[in-house]
Amino acid sequence: MNVPSNIIDLPELRDQTRVFQDRTHAGRVLTRMLAAHDHLSGIILAIPAGGVPVAMVMAEKLGLDFDVAVVSKITLPWNTEAGYGAVAFDGTVQLNEDLIGRVNLTAEDVDKGIEKTKIKVERRVTTLRDKQPFPDLKHRSAILVDDGLASGFTMQTAVTAVRNAGAGRIVVAVPTGHLQSVEMIAREVEVLYCANIRGGYTYAVAGAYRIWSDVGEEDVAKMMETFKLLYPK
Repeated sequence: MNVPSNIIDLPELRDQTRVFQDRTHAGRVLTRMLAAHDHLSGIILAIPAGGVPVAMVMAEKLGLDFDVAVVSKITLPWNTEAGYGAVAFDGTVQLNEDLIGRVNLTAEDVDKGIEKTKIKVERRVTTLRDKQPFPDLKHRSAILVDDGLASGFTMQTAVTAVRNAGAGRIVVAVPTGHLQSVEMIAREVEVLYCANIRGGYTYAVAGAYRIWSDVGEEDVAKMMETFKLLYPK
């Protein structure tokens, strides 16, 4: 497996499954990777919900500011686990046109999906950020964190939104990712950290974890409240 020069991974974990105990363990692994290779400045921006427990560990261990970049995938009407695009906190929308064509979604289906997802994003912005102004990213590194890259469209949308917000440098850090998606995102950022890169026809983020469960919106809100109490700005 050959990877571009701006991708930093752990070769011993390539194409392996069940390499992390849980998201907290994954955050510790990424912390060590960034500490070894990066200059450790900027702000960590977690993508809710699954990216939050990973990112909190990193922010705590690295001593960096922490916030969330709310982005949500637009899911298929018959499968809420599969997405055909994503919506970001600033209204940025990106669509997987190839997938839309393959599954025969109508324009009406797509419009409904976008509107439903925008409502979800607005709710999460209110719940998780209390509609506070987004951090000033000018001349600052933004380190985007999620618990994994499957199709990569959620992260791609996050990168576009953060770039639009004026980030001086964008770094992506994920515990696991499919090779094709990792390479796609790496073309749009300065550096991408991915501990566990896997190829093949089938890929699931959950496959990298021994303990896996969905992270709910209420869980994230409680995590963030606790983090603010422990590490006030």
